[in-house]
Amino acid sequence: MAGRPADGYLPFDLRVRADASPVEVLSVAAAAAGVLAAVVDTADPDDRAWHWGPCDPAGFAAMGVAEILLHTHDVTRGLDLSWSPPAELCAGVVRRLFPDAPAGDPAPVLLWLTGRAPLGELPRRTAWTWQAARGPDVDLSRAAREARG
Repeated sequence: MAGRPADGYLPFDLRVRADASPVEVLSVAAAAAGVLAAVVDTADPDDRAWHWGPCDPAGFAAMGVAEILLHTHDVTRGLDLSWSPPAELCAGVVRRLFPDAPAGDPAPVLLWLTGRAPLGELPRRTAWTWQAARGPDVDLSRAAREARG
Protein backbone atom coordinates (compact mmCIF):
# COMPACT_ATOMS: atom_id res chain seq x y z
CA MET A 1 0.00 0.00 0.00
CA ALA A 2 2.74 2.44 0.93
CA GLY A 3 4.50 2.12 -2.44
CA ARG A 4 1.19 2.23 -4.38
CA PRO A 5 2.34 0.16 -7.35
CA ALA A 6 -0.38 0.30 -10.00
CA ASP A 7 0.37 -2.67 -12.23
CA GLY A 8 2.81 -5.08 -10.63
CA TYR A 9 4.88 -5.96 -7.62
CA LEU A 10 7.70 -3.83 -6.24
CA PRO A 11 11.15 -5.43 -6.75
CA PHE A 12 11.44 -6.33 -3.05
CA ASP A 13 11.64 -9.57 -1.09
CA LEU A 14 11.78 -10.12 2.65
CA ARG A 15 14.14 -12.92 3.53
CA VAL A 16 14.84 -14.33 6.94
CA ARG A 17 18.39 -15.52 7.50
CA ALA A 18 18.76 -19.28 7.21
CA ASP A 19 20.42 -19.40 10.65
CA ALA A 20 17.57 -17.55 12.40
CA SER A 21 16.16 -19.33 15.43
CA PRO A 22 12.41 -20.05 15.67
CA VAL A 23 12.06 -17.18 18.16
CA GLU A 24 13.80 -14.82 15.73
CA VAL A 25 11.53 -15.97 12.89
CA LEU A 26 8.49 -15.26 15.06
CA SER A 27 9.84 -11.79 15.86
CA VAL A 28 10.16 -11.11 12.12
CA ALA A 29 6.56 -12.27 11.59
CA ALA A 30 5.34 -10.02 14.43
CA ALA A 31 7.26 -7.06 13.02
CA ALA A 32 5.84 -7.66 9.52
CA ALA A 33 2.32 -7.83 10.97
CA GLY A 34 2.97 -4.53 12.74
CA VAL A 35 4.13 -2.90 9.51
CA LEU A 36 1.04 -4.18 7.69
CA ALA A 37 -1.28 -2.87 10.42
CA ALA A 38 0.43 0.54 10.43
CA VAL A 39 0.26 0.85 6.65
CA VAL A 40 -3.39 -0.24 6.50
CA ASP A 41 -4.33 2.08 9.39
CA THR A 42 -2.82 5.11 7.64
CA ALA A 43 -3.89 4.29 4.08
CA ASP A 44 -6.70 6.21 2.45
CA PRO A 45 -9.61 3.88 1.58
CA ASP A 46 -9.16 4.89 -2.06
CA ASP A 47 -5.47 3.85 -2.12
CA ARG A 48 -4.61 0.85 -4.26
CA ALA A 49 -1.57 -1.37 -4.49
CA TRP A 50 -0.86 -4.55 -6.41
CA HIS A 51 -1.47 -8.10 -5.27
CA TRP A 52 -3.08 -10.29 -7.92
CA GLY A 53 -4.57 -7.05 -9.22
CA PRO A 54 -5.24 -3.59 -7.78
CA CYS A 55 -6.13 -4.11 -4.13
CA ASP A 56 -7.58 -1.77 -1.53
CA PRO A 57 -6.41 -1.47 2.10
CA ALA A 58 -9.16 -3.81 3.35
CA GLY A 59 -8.02 -6.49 0.91
CA PHE A 60 -4.43 -6.16 2.10
CA ALA A 61 -5.54 -6.37 5.72
CA ALA A 62 -7.60 -9.48 4.97
CA MET A 63 -4.67 -11.15 3.21
CA GLY A 64 -2.35 -10.34 6.11
CA VAL A 65 -4.77 -11.75 8.67
CA ALA A 66 -5.29 -14.83 6.48
CA GLU A 67 -1.55 -15.42 6.21
CA ILE A 68 -1.13 -15.22 9.98
CA LEU A 69 -4.08 -17.52 10.69
CA LEU A 70 -3.30 -20.08 8.02
CA HIS A 71 0.42 -20.38 8.62
CA THR A 72 -0.11 -20.51 12.39
CA HIS A 73 -2.48 -23.38 11.69
CA ASP A 74 0.15 -25.07 9.50
CA VAL A 75 2.88 -24.70 12.14
CA THR A 76 0.70 -25.95 14.99
CA ARG A 77 -0.33 -28.99 12.95
CA GLY A 78 3.31 -29.71 12.17
CA LEU A 79 4.08 -29.54 15.88
CA ASP A 80 1.05 -31.71 16.72
CA LEU A 81 -0.51 -28.91 18.80
CA SER A 82 -4.23 -28.37 19.11
CA TRP A 83 -5.12 -24.91 17.78
CA SER A 84 -7.94 -23.49 15.73
CA PRO A 85 -8.04 -20.02 14.15
CA PRO A 86 -10.40 -17.60 15.96
CA ALA A 87 -13.87 -17.61 14.40
CA GLU A 88 -14.26 -13.81 14.36
CA LEU A 89 -11.03 -13.28 12.43
CA CYS A 90 -11.84 -16.16 10.05
CA ALA A 91 -15.30 -14.71 9.38
CA GLY A 92 -13.83 -11.37 8.29
CA VAL A 93 -11.25 -13.04 6.06
CA VAL A 94 -13.82 -15.34 4.46
CA ARG A 95 -16.27 -12.47 3.91
CA ARG A 96 -13.61 -10.28 2.25
CA LEU A 97 -11.54 -12.78 0.27
CA PHE A 98 -14.00 -15.55 -0.63
CA PRO A 99 -17.36 -14.10 -1.74
CA ASP A 100 -18.56 -17.52 -2.93
CA ALA A 101 -17.75 -19.32 0.34
CA PRO A 102 -20.22 -21.88 1.67
CA ALA A 103 -22.06 -21.11 4.90
CA GLY A 104 -20.78 -22.62 8.11
CA ASP A 105 -18.42 -22.23 11.03
CA PRO A 106 -15.83 -19.75 9.66
CA ALA A 107 -12.66 -21.52 10.85
CA PRO A 108 -13.35 -24.87 9.13
CA VAL A 109 -14.69 -22.99 6.09
CA LEU A 110 -11.45 -20.96 5.81
CA LEU A 111 -9.36 -24.10 6.15
CA TRP A 112 -11.41 -25.77 3.40
CA LEU A 113 -11.29 -22.72 1.13
CA THR A 114 -7.49 -22.72 1.33
CA GLY A 115 -7.04 -26.43 0.71
CA ARG A 116 -6.09 -27.40 4.25
CA ALA A 117 -8.99 -29.68 5.17
CA PRO A 118 -12.20 -31.23 3.89
CA LEU A 119 -15.48 -29.58 4.91
CA GLY A 120 -18.23 -32.04 5.75
CA GLU A 121 -18.93 -33.93 2.53
CA LEU A 122 -16.77 -31.53 0.48
CA PRO A 123 -13.33 -32.99 -0.25
CA ARG A 124 -10.14 -31.06 0.45
CA ARG A 125 -9.54 -28.53 -2.33
CA THR A 126 -6.46 -28.98 -4.49
CA ALA A 127 -6.57 -25.52 -6.09
CA TRP A 128 -7.86 -22.18 -4.83
CA THR A 129 -7.34 -18.44 -4.97
CA TRP A 130 -8.67 -15.55 -2.98
CA GLN A 131 -10.20 -12.43 -4.46
CA ALA A 132 -8.34 -9.60 -2.77
CA ALA A 133 -8.62 -7.19 -5.68
CA ARG A 134 -12.31 -6.46 -5.26
CA GLY A 135 -14.92 -4.90 -2.92
CA PRO A 136 -16.90 -4.49 -0.80
CA ASP A 137 -14.64 -3.14 1.90
CA VAL A 138 -14.52 -5.05 5.12
CA ASP A 139 -12.40 -3.26 7.73
CA LEU A 140 -9.91 -5.78 9.08
CA SER A 141 -7.25 -3.32 10.26
CA ARG A 142 -8.24 -3.95 13.92
CA ALA A 143 -8.15 -7.66 13.22
CA ALA A 144 -4.67 -7.32 11.70
CA ARG A 145 -3.46 -5.66 14.91
CA GLU A 146 -5.09 -8.34 17.09
CA ALA A 147 -3.68 -11.20 15.02
CA ARG A 148 -0.12 -9.95 15.42
CA GLY A 149 -0.53 -10.21 19.20
